[in-house]
Amino acid sequence: MRTLHTDEIIHNVKEMCIEANLHLSEDMAAAIRTAKEEETGALGRQILGQLCENMDIAGEEEIPICQDTGMAIFFVKIGQDLHIEGMNLSDAINEGVRQGYTQGYLRKSVVNDPLLRVNTNDNTPAIIHYDIVPGDKLEIMIAPKGFGSENMSRVFMLKPADGAEGVKEAVLQTVMDAGPNACPPVVVGVGIGGDFEKAAIMAKKALTRNVNEASSLPHIREMETELLEKINCSGIGPGGLGGKNTAIAVNIETYATHIAGLPVAVNMCCHVNRHCTRVL
Repeated sequence: MRTLHTDEIIHNVKEMCIEANLHLSEDMAAAIRTAKEEETGALGRQILGQLCENMDIAGEEEIPICQDTGMAIFFVKIGQDLHIEGMNLSDAINEGVRQGYTQGYLRKSVVNDPLLRVNTNDNTPAIIHYDIVPGDKLEIMIAPKGFGSENMSRVFMLKPADGAEGVKEAVLQTVMDAGPNACPPVVVGVGIGGDFEKAAIMAKKALTRNVNEASSLPHIREMETELLEKINCSGIGPGGLGGKNTAIAVNIETYATHIAGLPVAVNMCCHVNRHCTRVL
């Protein structure tokens, strides 16, 4: 049994909050630069050039890539042979968020009640998804999520008879309805199966997958390719101003489901698709 103190967790979460908001992952940064080179529309190429310049300035000046530094979303894997001492784990993660967003001068965007709307002034509470896994490590992934794209996301409770075509129609409908509002070029996370909330969590987690990594399932990989091609033929383009680069990737995750259902969640993410991971 290995022991990990929450002081170490707090310190790492604090740093991760700042890191994720200042630097895109290597795959996302490279994908945006590639999109700029491949864009055929003059205005679209100009927009992508501005996004590349923005990334460079953010890294050099150590300022956020986007003014919406997001709600802090975490995917945490806890080794079943790990003992955590100190604070409650969720409290420790939230303390790390509090310190990271305050000391990092990141925008605080969380309100304490969805109707009363009073800002918590430290971007807590975070949303934390836990998974118990073999081993004695703690893997923490943060994925700050801005709500310009989050508000364009959808859940569909399809019928089994809708099948693959119904799933594709739901994804394309969501992207077309979002138009420029999700700040394209976007990454489209899709969850198929499970139930109402499982599909949505899968769609959110799908956004963190390397944009160059296709599904290991042949029929899902084929669907990802088809959807990406159709989305990029929509003409929405970078910034919604026209062009061929509406989406960087379509990432689909699946899970078993009930014989009577076909849940589908589509989680939209803008070009600032932020996430970073540490293993403690």
